[in-house]
Amino acid sequence: MKVQKIALGAMAAMLVACAQPAQKECNEGCNDKVGLCAKSFGEAVVNGDTVKLFTLRNDSTGMVAQFTNIGAKLVSLYVADKDGNLGDVVCGYATAAEYAACDNAAGKGEPFYGATIGRYGNRIAGGKFSIDGTEYQIDVNENGVNSLHGGHLGYYSVVFNANKVDDKTIEFTYKSADGEMGYPGNLDVKVTYSLCDCGSIKIAYEATTDKPTVVNLTNHSFFNLAGEGDTTIVDEQIQILADQITPVDKNLIPTGEFMNVEGTPFDLRELTVIGDKINEDHEQIKLGGGFDHNWVLSSEINPETGLRTAAKVVDPQSGRVMTVLTNEPGIQFYAGNFMNGSQTGKCGKPAPYRSALCLETQHFPDSPNHANFPSTVLRPGETYNSVCVYKFEVVK
Repeated sequence: MKVQKIALGAMAAMLVACAQPAQKECNEGCNDKVGLCAKSFGEAVVNGDTVKLFTLRNDSTGMVAQFTNIGAKLVSLYVADKDGNLGDVVCGYATAAEYAACDNAAGKGEPFYGATIGRYGNRIAGGKFSIDGTEYQIDVNENGVNSLHGGHLGYYSVVFNANKVDDKTIEFTYKSADGEMGYPGNLDVKVTYSLCDCGSIKIAYEATTDKPTVVNLTNHSFFNLAGEGDTTIVDEQIQILADQITPVDKNLIPTGEFMNVEGTPFDLRELTVIGDKINEDHEQIKLGGGFDHNWVLSSEINPETGLRTAAKVVDPQSGRVMTVLTNEPGIQFYAGNFMNGSQTGKCGKPAPYRSALCLETQHFPDSPNHANFPSTVLRPGETYNSVCVYKFEVVK
């Protein structure tokens, strides 16, 4: 299978994955070639802060990325297919009002679409952990059992300060107060998105604290490489460079053990059609409702880049290939098991069961309660640094 880099000459087509009223207004009323526009996206106010749209463009690759400052979320990501046509490959909403109305506790909207997740991505059992002998109780927002993605007012729901550095770079900053959702320490967070000439979008996270705390930041974009609005990802192929997963219990909390993937549906070390594995008769598949697990990455860190190749997704229909690189030890592969068509996306179509997937680079879930997992404790004087790169190419 020959992978080719996106060619500049192929960008002339500039076609989108699907047509919807917001897209039409963008093309006709805002003179934009691709993407939502500020006029149709509109503005909304959350706790006195204005929610709005920001756009980055890379003319050398044709990539267009759009963001909103609520949750420092990736709203749209346009990349070329094998014919050179641009299509949006992430799920999201068409308006600021829809993002502002998302409410995880009320089950209204999907609050995690494209979101920066923190202070702790993934789950913490019982919402409890200890640092230096002091126990902390954080917000429990999942079935009265777990703390999920930072609590019911995690970073996905707060409005960040936005600074568009240039056409290819935007920075989002947020000061997370001591005691917010029960977490100790004032945490200063910066999330930088950059469009690179190699055809990738890079997400760099930084954080500092004035008190020992736990930090595990990630991005929760829902990808469909065939294009947002397509119905399924089960025909896409995936590869995850990991020899083990951290198996979970009935509450999706890691047991603390490591399970070898060999001989199981979790062996994705070679490109595998998702639908060929996701419904296999395996205890962990049943517990997760499919794939919703943390893979323990086994690939080596490149000393020059400081990153390892974690995963790859190939969509035969569009020819798009997405490679995930990171400096993190784990990656959560979630295959849209809880999607049910109740949310309507930018195309004006519902997002049904398994119509998108997430690849969240991370430290392991519930790490504060497992001494054998890599630590997520951040102390004063230290700087948290995490990087995730989603690199796009095409295959003919």
